Amino acid sequence: MSRHAANRASLDALRAAQYDWDEAALRAALAKVAAPDALFRLAHPFGDMVGPAAFHDGALAVLKAAWPDVERRDWLVMSGSDDEGADWVGCGGHFVGTFAAPFLDIPPTGHLAHMRFHEFYRLENGRVTGYQALWDIPEVMMQAGAWPMVPSLGREFCIPGPASGDGISRAERDEPQSEASRQLIIDMLNHMKRHPSQGGPEVMEMPRFWHPRMNWYGPAGIGTGRGIEGFRNWHQIPFLNGMPDRGNKADQVTYHFFGDNDYAAVTGWPNMIQSISHDGWLGIPPLGKEITMRSLDFWRVENGVIRENWVLVDLLHMYDQIGVDVFARMREFNKARNVAPVTHSGDAS
Repeated sequence: MSRHAANRASLDALRAAQYDWDEAALRAALAKVAAPDALFRLAHPFGDMVGPAAFHDGALAVLKAAWPDVERRDWLVMSGSDDEGADWVGCGGHFVGTFAAPFLDIPPTGHLAHMRFHEFYRLENGRVTGYQALWDIPEVMMQAGAWPMVPSLGREFCIPGPASGDGISRAERDEPQSEASRQLIIDMLNHMKRHPSQGGPEVMEMPRFWHPRMNWYGPAGIGTGRGIEGFRNWHQIPFLNGMPDRGNKADQVTYHFFGDNDYAAVTGWPNMIQSISHDGWLGIPPLGKEITMRSLDFWRVENGVIRENWVLVDLLHMYDQIGVDVFARMREFNKARNVAPVTHSGDAS
């Protein structure tokens, strides 16, 4: 078994324990695969946690308390090495379960809920030493009718896994193909950063990199766009209108790119620095405020171009940096609602 295949396999027990959510198995799997001083970095408001027990008690147990029958559904597991030779495993999927009790003060619905996750595990000698992950918490707020911020421009729905159906099981790793996928993404992003500082949309050469039927699966709060025009209309144009200096400080952030056959991924904490200097993005005024952003992405390459791109951005952390407490506003927005746990008697009479 190759090193990268072994790294993926090292997470099998942890992923399986979150499917049936066996607490004993989950704690044991975390303790076995993660170093005692592993740094777990999770979306706002969870923040940083040190050690597997802290991650379990501070994050996983919080979700379990709100969704008592929660289960993990992976649709992508990939692995590879970044430019510095560090090994990573990336996982994409959803947590699903009955939303029975408040979750981070989000009112329960009593119905099935879903929350997308993008996870990146850094491994050394087969053990997790670092973890960077985003949970799409705004997605849960929206399902509860509790999202207190501006509506999305793109389409909001339960994001699917790869159309190719090979997100979990695929052909044996092909190193040249994996490197080609990684390099395609790096080249694409370098071209994207040319606009607007070096010219109009044509300098990005998007048709060179993107399939005409591409899907850009954005985070809740931004939404999904179909095709190059969908991506530009519902995400890129507003994004660049508000922050035209995108990409100008790339030398001040750290990127971890890696490829796995037709897939590529990037993580960084943060991996963007830019200023909200103009109107146009998420209804935010031109604050002149510099922010950092965490964007954890997966891409699927098909016939040499990008067919699917899954993107999560820590929007709650962005709002926190500009002085907006989304959770406080959500509590105000929902203060007249009953937020008690939802119980079902099972009596159909």
